Amino acid sequence: MSENLVNIYEKKAEEMTAIHMITSKDKFEETEGGFVSLDYEGVHYERVNVVRLFPFSDADKYISVREHGNGGREIGIIEDMNEMSEKTREILDRQLRLTYFTPIIEKIYSIKDEYGYAYFHVLTDKGECKFSINMGSNAVSKLSDTRLIILDVDENRFEIRDVDALSHKERRMLDLFL
Repeated sequence: MSENLVNIYEKKAEEMTAIHMITSKDKFEETEGGFVSLDYEGVHYERVNVVRLFPFSDADKYISVREHGNGGREIGIIEDMNEMSEKTREILDRQLRLTYFTPIIEKIYSIKDEYGYAYFHVLTDKGECKFSINMGSNAVSKLSDTRLIILDVDENRFEIRDVDALSHKERRMLDLFL
């Protein structure tokens, strides 16, 4: 391999692994369509996506800002949302609420297990809901001894904040997953 080609690969690897920090001097705007744009280091990104790197343990820190499309290439990271302007925090908070919409399960009416799927009928803080999960997947994740995240077949998230707050009957329905 030529030395020139090695240099190209090294440069490309360096670019891919570099961490760029986005600060309050970078400008976020809400577009007319309700999306978010970003001006960062002289480049305008018409639409960006924001992703929490630690959504459960540190929701307001380490927010990844990614290009929309283009494989979701990361533009940079916001180390702490509290260091951004109030306007920027509001814009990003709206986007993050959409991305991380997670109804809280308050009551379980039924869970039926059929043909490798579990069918849930629940009451959430957003209303009554029915959804299904694939029993062969890791659809139920324990965040702690009492806190669960459930990912349905459509990749919607549901949360049970405290399994112990459920009735004995509801906890017995969850036994398959605990």
